[in-house]
Amino acid sequence: MEVLHERCAGIDISKADVKVTIRVPGTGKRRRSETRTFTTMTRDLLAMRDWLLAEGVTLVGMEATGIYWKPIFYLLEHDLECWLLNARHMKGVPGRKTDVKDAQWIAQLVEHGLVRPSFVPPEPIRQLRDLTRYRTEVIRERTRETQRLEKLLEDAGIKLSTVVSNILGVSGRAMLEALIAGQRDPRVLAEMAKGSMRRKTDTLIEALTGHFADHHAFLARTMLDRIDACTATEARLSEHIDQQIEPFRRRVELLLTVPGISTRAAEVILAEIGADIARFPSAGDLASWAGACPGNHESAGKQPTGKTRHGDPWLKAALGQAAVSAARTKDTYLAARYRRPAARRGKKRALVALEHSILVSVWHMFTNDIEYADLGSDYFLHRVGRARQTRRLVSQLNQLGCQVVLQPVEAA
Repeated sequence: MEVLHERCAGIDISKADVKVTIRVPGTGKRRRSETRTFTTMTRDLLAMRDWLLAEGVTLVGMEATGIYWKPIFYLLEHDLECWLLNARHMKGVPGRKTDVKDAQWIAQLVEHGLVRPSFVPPEPIRQLRDLTRYRTEVIRERTRETQRLEKLLEDAGIKLSTVVSNILGVSGRAMLEALIAGQRDPRVLAEMAKGSMRRKTDTLIEALTGHFADHHAFLARTMLDRIDACTATEARLSEHIDQQIEPFRRRVELLLTVPGISTRAAEVILAEIGADIARFPSAGDLASWAGACPGNHESAGKQPTGKTRHGDPWLKAALGQAAVSAARTKDTYLAARYRRPAARRGKKRALVALEHSILVSVWHMFTNDIEYADLGSDYFLHRVGRARQTRRLVSQLNQLGCQVVLQPVEAA
């Protein structure tokens, strides 16, 4: 096979050490290969870098192994071209699985250009990713703790969640604090309702009648403290994210023009795809990388499944929330885009289609630095054509046994 990279290296990474194989020109037309082992301590990693530079290596490929690739990648990226490789793209020969052989196999794949590097954003975007991902985990933990609190109330016979939409709202929180403080009279607790909740006083009295004991009070107090701590952490992270995202403020403003994308979703989308959209040659490449398009699986001339790829789970979660919000908007192209496949293909597939449409719009917005332009809820009607759409609807009514007489509405 043709050698595309004359001086390259492959690195197999584990928690304790790394196996490094270099492929460089040897005597005559032969290639020279050498493998060395280094620990993952910084001192040995610096020695590994010096050895690679001394050998004239210009390209290094490494497998994305959990979190352990990051210190090696960050150490080498300033002096060498580094490729982070997907483990699914580098299956070795069965029965020959060792760390040294893995390093040699990676070096050969890089040498002949048989693999493509994964997207690793620059340092500012990586830092923004760390912040948005941790904030997402904090929010999820708060949600889990709220669910535990609801289960605790059910255990105590307190059916507050059946009456109140949010048990941590103003009314619900006041009742919970009173319960923890020792108040057990359901009438007194029901009187703490605020606003429109006061119309449900009689129902609240029934819901607050239970056997809430000191044991439940202790657990409820602990859970509320954890929920408050998560809320405080989220606020701190959001404040820091707002500072970190200042250089990319224009990108966030563009994302906010898309129906369904909130400020938090915009920050996550920017952190995942980066500010340099030129990394993705086309909108299709971006959608494929994100896993927001049908998979390509063909065998014997048949395609048994079109299941989407795994893609970026953090980006897909943000796009899913944006798609749900966009599907509920009124008189927008995205809402019409959702309704078309939802009726015949199901709501889940329709949401994936909506995610794809949002990503395509984002790619064009970032590429041309323009705001989102909505095509309107009647876009598909005019795209098909009035005459064709009229014939289709009349045909459906005729099949139902109706005789249709069309009378155009006169222009005002």
